[in-house]
This record gives sequence, structure tokens and C-alpha cells, in this order.
Amino acid sequence: MELDDWHILKKYTNARIALGRSGNSLPTNKVLEFRMAHALAKDAISTELDVLNLVEDAKKLSLKSILVQSQISNGIDYLKNPNIGRILNEVSIKKLKDWPEKKITLSIIIADGLSAEAVNLHAIKLIEHLIPKLKFKTISPIIIVKYGRVAISDEIGEILNSSIALILIGERPGLSSPTSMGAYITYNPKKGNTDEKRNCVSNIQSEGLSYEFAAMKLAYLIDEMLFKKLSGVDLKDDFSDKYINK
Repeated sequence: MELDDWHILKKYTNARIALGRSGNSLPTNKVLEFRMAHALAKDAISTELDVLNLVEDAKKLSLKSILVQSQISNGIDYLKNPNIGRILNEVSIKKLKDWPEKKITLSIIIADGLSAEAVNLHAIKLIEHLIPKLKFKTISPIIIVKYGRVAISDEIGEILNSSIALILIGERPGLSSPTSMGAYITYNPKKGNTDEKRNCVSNIQSEGLSYEFAAMKLAYLIDEMLFKKLSGVDLKDDFSDKYINK
């Protein structure tokens, strides 16, 4: 049977195209696959950070860790009040202020976001690939954030007087990517920063960006930020031109 254009395109995407038909509906197996994907996406949102394993795995990399939390106290409020997930609670602020080192080049932060399972699976493995590529050693402890949104990295970086804040966070789960992790980097992190100040490397997962590729790109962006003293839309991301499209 000759394949049409949709079947040819299906080789290049996980999107639900060329599913076939059964009468006026989809084939039963495709309906069941959709329901499974939907269930996995819902589960991803409700999973919790595996703090104990994250701490232990950080120790294996000779990295200390600090557990902090936003002003959210439960998963329901976290979904309903994203703005509060961008602000540390008072206990967490004190923990960070009590940390003795007050001039750090890079703060590395792990937050649950909308898929804690994504960072449970990928965060430490990415950090393991990233650290050898960095040209400096002044790195914060691993800051593990419960109920955290991306912008909480600004407050953490500001308290630690970090040049750059890097937050690894679970992305909103899709129907084919329930455990995708994003990495957001900000130069001169401080409360009040908005999203145009950040650079993002997204889709870090087994079926997306590999740890090695993501680490290479993050290390490149960090070097560029330190050299040019800026980030976000003002920083031209020419990593692909220099390293991929030669």
C-alpha cells in the first residue's frame, strides 16, 4: 500500500497524526493509547519531588543540598495560585541567608514545576554532565524547591548573590511527554525579573534533548552570560551556528 504524506510525516513526530479510522471513529487501540497518555500526564502533575534520592544523588557528585519551599503548602494551591509559587516562605529565606558563602557564580536549583517526576528522573543526571563543562567552581549547593515556579530562581539567586541562576523544572506534561524537563537561566537574578530576562533549554528527556547536548548548550550559554553580562532576549543564542551547523 502506498503511504500518503501523513504516514510519511509520522516518522518524524510523536504527534497524533495518521491514526487511522474505524467507521466514524478512531481504532480502539488508538483510543486506549490516548487514554493512557492522558492518565500519565495527570499523574505527572500530582507526583511529588523525591527529595531523599535527590539529596543522596547530589552527595555522590560531592554537592551539598538545601531544601526550601515556596509560600505554597499543598498541591491544589500550587495549581491554583502560580504567583505564590514564585515566592519563598520565611523559613526558606532564612536558610539561604544563613548559608556562609555569599558570592556564587552559579546557583543550581531543582523545582518540581508541573512534573516532579521529570526532575526526579533527569535533574541530577543533567547536572552530572554539566559540571565538568563549567569553567569555574563557585557553585551553590543544590537548592531543591517544593512547589516552585520558574521565577523563584530570581529570589534564590539574589539571596545567594549569584551571578547566574539555573533552575531545572518539570515542564507542563503533554500527551506524549509527561516527563520533560526544562532549564531556565538568568544572569543577575533578582526579584522582579520578567521572562524576557531568561534563556531556556527545553524538552530534556529520553525522547528529546540528551543530557550531553543540553549540558553543552547550557555551559555555552552560561559562558556567554558571564562574558557579555546579560541574558534573555538581549543574548543572541548562536550555539547551533557555532557547534552544530559548521
